[in-house]
Amino acid sequence: MRDMNAAEIAAAVNGELRIASGEALYNKNLINSICIDTRELAPGCLFIPIIGEKYDGHDFINQALDAGAVGCFYSCPPEKLNYFREDKFYIRVPDTKIALGQLAGAYRQKFKIPFVQITGSVGKTTTKELIASVLSAKLNILKTQKNYNNEIGAALTLLNLDSQYQAAVIETGMNHAGEILKLAEMTRPDIAVITNIGDAHMEFFGSREGILKAKSEIFEYLNPNGLAILNGDDKLLNTLNLPFRVTRCGYSANCQVKIKDFTDYGIRGISCVIQTERDEYEIRLKSPGAYLAWTAAIGVAVGEELNLNHDEIVKGAANYKPTGSRMRVWYLDDGRILLDDCYNASPQSVTAALEVLSKTECDKRIAVLGDMGELGGLAESAHYNIGALTAMLGIDDVVAIGKRAAGIAQGAVDSGGDASHFHAIQDALPDLIRRFEPGSAMLVKASHAMEFYMIVDSMKDAFGPAI
Repeated sequence: MRDMNAAEIAAAVNGELRIASGEALYNKNLINSICIDTRELAPGCLFIPIIGEKYDGHDFINQALDAGAVGCFYSCPPEKLNYFREDKFYIRVPDTKIALGQLAGAYRQKFKIPFVQITGSVGKTTTKELIASVLSAKLNILKTQKNYNNEIGAALTLLNLDSQYQAAVIETGMNHAGEILKLAEMTRPDIAVITNIGDAHMEFFGSREGILKAKSEIFEYLNPNGLAILNGDDKLLNTLNLPFRVTRCGYSANCQVKIKDFTDYGIRGISCVIQTERDEYEIRLKSPGAYLAWTAAIGVAVGEELNLNHDEIVKGAANYKPTGSRMRVWYLDDGRILLDDCYNASPQSVTAALEVLSKTECDKRIAVLGDMGELGGLAESAHYNIGALTAMLGIDDVVAIGKRAAGIAQGAVDSGGDASHFHAIQDALPDLIRRFEPGSAMLVKASHAMEFYMIVDSMKDAFGPAI
């Protein structure tokens, strides 16, 4: 982060600056980083206390200042701070979380580099990683780390910018209306990407049309000369009529970036040809999933927009690697294959994962599936339909875990499949270890709150890596 002084920061957030020792320090007190967690504090930082469900960051202000923070935000009554230290600065704001976003937005505007903002119902992180991989063949990229795609995470990412970076790739998620708008105002993208419109967060929006409206907030702060990149095979995204340059990616005739000659190699990855008005690119990805063809097409579109050449785009795409528990393939002892896709789940992403499992060459295919959250009125039918799909795809064995997942088991059995249901992970683990026979492939997938990473860890501990 470039140095900022107390006066700059206060002006950026419309805050009330207080420095006990007076005006002499008004334009000093340079800060070089932002911290919201005293466990990660570095001397010279600005501490921003966030009020969370369990903790109020204001309770840690003095601890942060003692550890080397130069100053802090605060929104609590001044008397809660007990006293103001003479060697530190304090900025009072109505809401520290909002002020963090305001600071990030002001800081972002110091940089004249291209910003790519990504949203969508499914595949945001995968798309972010592949775009960053493509661009990294030529440019030094700042990208969202892990799944830090909310107001706090995006702000902290932007505040990590410095002169070394030549482009930024920012992932943004939502679970309520207005959230993407705030993130777009903060990011002010030059390229805005929407991967798709699905059922994720249906509980909060009531319909896919409501989700489309909320996702489309990304365009409110798109550079007027910027580019919107959309999944051209998504029916709802094709209803958008935008006052920007638009590139659609997919198989459909209306797409400017077309996917051709697709080949699915199962867990060994995919290949396809991406055709644009400028060129054709033979793309080979070592990660599994037919959905990656759309991600590759979007990566090509961004690469061309930022003037990468043919070889840079192909090389950058080939370097893509999945992050976290997003269809990671683990090869375990005695020919066991573990498909770790347990980061999150929606009907669309579970369908895609089951298709990967169904194409995996093995002796037995096992789907370990859990609750899908935030589906509202769709929850019952969505879980049942996923169960029916497992039978349709010929999955040999289904283990459903969780309250809502009982519908998955019922759908599988009603459709002629083999399924069991457990209420909790601990109840299911002994059975899962027994079922995971040599030569089997096991998919593990559920919404993040289900904590299915414990199943992945248990399988890896039980069987160990392939020798």
